[in-house]
This record gives sequence, structure tokens and C-alpha cells, in this order.
Amino acid sequence: MQLLHSLARTRAVFDDPNLLPSAGLAPLLALAERAGLPGLLAGARPAGPCGAGTAAKAMCLVAGMAAGADTIDGMDVLHDGATGTVSGGIRAPSTPGSFLRAFTRGNVRQLDAVHRKLTAVLAAGPRLLPGKEELAFTDVGSTQERAYGYQKEGAGFGHAKVQGKSLLLKGLNPLISVISTPLAAPVLGPVRLRGGSTGPARGAAGLLAEAIGTAREAGCTGTVVARLDSAFYNSAVIRTAVRHGVRFSVTVPMNRSARAAIARVPEGAWTPIEYPRALWDDQLECRVSDAEVAEVPCTAFTSRPKKEQVTARLIVRRVRARNEEAARGQGELFPAYRHHAVFTGNPFETIQAEGHHRDHAVAGQVIADLNAGPLAHLPPGKFTANAAWLVLAAMARNLLRSAGTRAGARYARARTATVRRDLITVPARTARRGRGDLVLHLPAGHHREQARLNLWTDAAGPPAAAA
Repeated sequence: MQLLHSLARTRAVFDDPNLLPSAGLAPLLALAERAGLPGLLAGARPAGPCGAGTAAKAMCLVAGMAAGADTIDGMDVLHDGATGTVSGGIRAPSTPGSFLRAFTRGNVRQLDAVHRKLTAVLAAGPRLLPGKEELAFTDVGSTQERAYGYQKEGAGFGHAKVQGKSLLLKGLNPLISVISTPLAAPVLGPVRLRGGSTGPARGAAGLLAEAIGTAREAGCTGTVVARLDSAFYNSAVIRTAVRHGVRFSVTVPMNRSARAAIARVPEGAWTPIEYPRALWDDQLECRVSDAEVAEVPCTAFTSRPKKEQVTARLIVRRVRARNEEAARGQGELFPAYRHHAVFTGNPFETIQAEGHHRDHAVAGQVIADLNAGPLAHLPPGKFTANAAWLVLAAMARNLLRSAGTRAGARYARARTATVRRDLITVPARTARRGRGDLVLHLPAGHHREQARLNLWTDAAGPPAAAA
């Protein structure tokens, strides 16, 4: 590939009002309107003059995030070219910024309710969460979004992993929930924003209860397994799952009671397994492709009152430890192992239940997906504004996921960054025909033409017949 014309003889002129930089926003907004999102958003109205036109301002924020905006100023993407010709009610970036800063904690909770209803409506069909009637998972994960300066309300210092190292960083702590099935890409459930100086498990029990309710509303009528990592290994979180009638699967920290339980496993109970794809072991700092699995009954939290104790299965995976002295010619007297324990009420057999728990990594993938989009920054200085920004980012992500399932099998499990690049931020030229019809002329030979036509037909066509 080479440049055919010298830049000295090439001019760039920004003078065409009919160019549309993100033509994919049209079917995306059609999906949002069909799901009733503008009407739902009208109920989350802040007090005062900033609450006027709540639905239009919130829809601007959702559309801007779907198009790639990760700051308030980034909402300028909605003012480029002919975007206003296709979409009405576009506001200047400062207007949604003032709108967010008017939010109170009560308004954020109203926005949470809107997000849960939107998720349930989008998942009502068979495409977004296929297989939800048989088996579904709700994952809870936490992260830290780094903040700079002194004007970020609620920011505090906490430990976060950066390139494998634990560092003390200043920031805010989003807590997210994820709903998925073995056949579907993950969908964001309820989300929370917490202050920087807080433990990972703070608020996890309440969020898990809401995530379970959202999964049920979305049609997950079969077995639901709540998966969590060791940061959420506490009695309140596990009893919340039990109280709401779902199974649980929690990583166990290697404490004294866990080691004692592992010591009770008979040597003949270990079952060898081989992973089809090698797994990265953080402790060994290498990839492993084989391990052994066993299980033993266990009662957790025995130091607490009887009603707060939980009895379930302890599934243990052990990996042969690496002999660091082998290079010096020193053999090992007896084999040593690294152990990874999971406390679970998963009804499936041991190897399958252990595999289900390893798929909890999907929560980290969703966090990385958000960090590559609207959660690259938490732009407002006010805490409640950032909390509202987080909920709106979750709505934008679920709309992108829904658009991907409608575009075809290629995008049904794709990252939202891929959906945004191939289906949303596609340029087009607007033209008028007789009787006021609007035509979008897209690039000839577009490499994702069929996927875009699938999305357009599904979003703009008649609603699907009720099952």
C-alpha cells in the first residue's frame, strides 16, 4: 500500500455537512427505543433545572459511549457531520456534564433500576443469553480505576495489581456483576461505585442479590451459579446466594482451615485431568496443562455462630510444583504441590464444577472491555456523577452486545470494541429522496456489509413475534 498523491498537492477541507461518521448509531438507537429506554430514563430525573429533558441527555451519554467517547468532552463525537440529521435531541457536551453533576445517590439508584429493566428486556429473546433456561452464571468482580489530582470526590488509596505487581494507588472502586451462559458472551448486570479506601467485598452481598434478581428477570429460570474470587469469601456473600436459591462457587484463600481440609483428602481420591489449552499459573509463573482434582466435604466459617456456617463441597486442584534445584542436579525427595481450592454448592460432577469456576475469569475480561471504552476514565469530579457514568456505561455495553448478536454469529461473542469498530463507527453519506426518505450511502465493498445489513434489518424491521 502506498500514497498515490503527494501530500503537498492534497488538501483536507471540512465542509461536507452530509457525512455521518458513526452510521451504526442509527440501528443502535432503534434498539434502545424498541426496548423502551427513553421512557425508562425519564423516571431517573434529578431535581432542579438540570432534570429537564432527562431522557434526551441520558441517551446522548449512552450513544456517545457506544461511539467511543470516554470523557465528557468526548461527547463531541455526536456533533460531527450529519449526526444531528439522523438523531434528534443532541446536546452540547457541557449539558450532559451538568446533568450528571446534578445526580444524588437516590437518582443513581433510580438509574440502577433502569439498567436492570433494560437488561431484562434485551435478554428477553433467545439470542443475547442462549441456554439461560438450563444453566446461567452470575459473576461478581471488583477493580480500581485510577484517579489523579485532588478534585476527585471519594477517591482514596487502595491496593491494585498493575502488570502483576501490587501497588498502592489512588482511585475509585467499581463493583460489577456479570450474567452469562456457557453459550453466550457476558452481559453486565447491576454495577456499583465505591470510594477508593474500601475492601473488595464491601457491598458485594447486596449487589449479588440484585444480580440474581436481574438474571431471573432476564429469563434464567434454570440452575444459576454465583461465582466469586477469594476476595468475596465471607459468610454474608455465600449466605446471600443460598437465601436466593442459587448455587455458589467461591475461591478459598489458603488459610489454616483450608490447608487442614486439603490434608483430609485421601491420596487415592485425586483424579488426573488434562486441559485442552494450557493455563497460566501465577504462583509457578508458567503455563500448566495437567493437574489433579479431588473433593472433600467442608464446613466453612466455623468460628462464627452456627447459623452463619455453611456446609458444601471443597474442590481442590493441585499442580506439581517446579523443582527449583533440578538444574543443579539435586532431585526431590518427595513431590510437592500447589493447591487451589474452591468452596462450592455447584451440583455438577467434580471436574465439570472445577471448570465452571475457572470461567469466572470472564469478569476480568468484562472489566478490561470497559477499560478499553467508557471506563477508561471516570471523568466528573463528583462521586455521584461518576456513579451515574458507570451505570450508563453498563447500558451502552449491553446495547452493543445486543447489536452484536443481531449482526450475526461472527459478533455474537465478540468484544464490544470489535462491535464498535466494525458496526458502529462506519462512515456514511446522507441523502434525501422524494417524500422525505433518508438514505445512508455506506462505503462500497465494505468488508462487513452483510453483518451491517443484518443489524439494520433486525433493528429497523417489524418487532419479532412473541414466543
